[in-house]
Amino acid sequence: MAEGRKRVLVVGGSGYLGQHLLAALAAAPDRLDVAFTHHREAPPQRLLDALPSLRAFRADLRSGDGLDAISASFGQPHVIVNCAAISVPRACEMDPDGAMATNVPSSLVNWLLSFGNENSLLIHLSTDQVYEGVKSFYKEEDETLPVNMYGKSKVAAEKFIVQNCSNYAILRSSIIYGPQTISPVSKSLPIQWMDSVLSQGQQVEFFNDEFRCPVYVKDMVAVVFSLTKTWLSVSMAPDFKVHDADGKKVQILLNVGGPDRVSRLQMAECVADVRGYDHSIIKSVSASSVNRGVASPPDISMDITKLTQMIGIKPISFQDGVRATLDAEAST
Repeated sequence: MAEGRKRVLVVGGSGYLGQHLLAALAAAPDRLDVAFTHHREAPPQRLLDALPSLRAFRADLRSGDGLDAISASFGQPHVIVNCAAISVPRACEMDPDGAMATNVPSSLVNWLLSFGNENSLLIHLSTDQVYEGVKSFYKEEDETLPVNMYGKSKVAAEKFIVQNCSNYAILRSSIIYGPQTISPVSKSLPIQWMDSVLSQGQQVEFFNDEFRCPVYVKDMVAVVFSLTKTWLSVSMAPDFKVHDADGKKVQILLNVGGPDRVSRLQMAECVADVRGYDHSIIKSVSASSVNRGVASPPDISMDITKLTQMIGIKPISFQDGVRATLDAEAST
């Protein structure tokens, strides 16, 4: 670790977004010291082989075990990106206590507070499922009324961060899609799954009445990277004070989605268009026709005006993202 180097910690770095973010950070022109946490016994070896400059730490977010080891050998991070979560709604419904213990980052925030200064920025990944889902294009200031335990745990996390952190950026993310990671994740990736089932030529059902604004993973990475770069450029200045130009602390809440409001049906139709599959194998059904064991909000599409104005990033269209995803899969 180089003296004076800027330090970035990605919590949950072995997951889908975490790996894409680590790849971008490792390739940054301004050399950074980058570390990540993982929950399993060992970090993904393929990730370490591909990005040998990374440092890996095993940590348990529920108990905080392992965080002190980061302090001792890596130091206080200037930026912490929290990607760790139990993000499967049904899993949260089956274990609400576990969902709250993992998704509310109390041990992580308390560890940050233990440094006794305000020199760190926490970038926290939240979700569009904090919204009730009864209208289109939610704005950040709209009331949060989640319909399932996953959404409730994420609202609790947001409140905890706002109450306890001096400097934070909370990103309410929609479905994140894109190419597979360096060390392939086990969870099903939405575009790849749709491509796989449609390629078999058998009829498949897709919901026509649940709407989201899926965001291409590289756009999400660009948002996190922009926030990180801005914070580091300010916080590393000799006359740094923990305030922006207006004398306020950095406290940001942003919707992060793509520009298109789409249903699962429309997503599948887009994949079919890009691949040239027959639309007749795509069957339109209502979400109410399937019991998933968990309530799901019907329309949690998001207004991203604030994102584009504040960060200056315009996420690509869903169709362009699908093309980029499938092109990347073909090249590997």
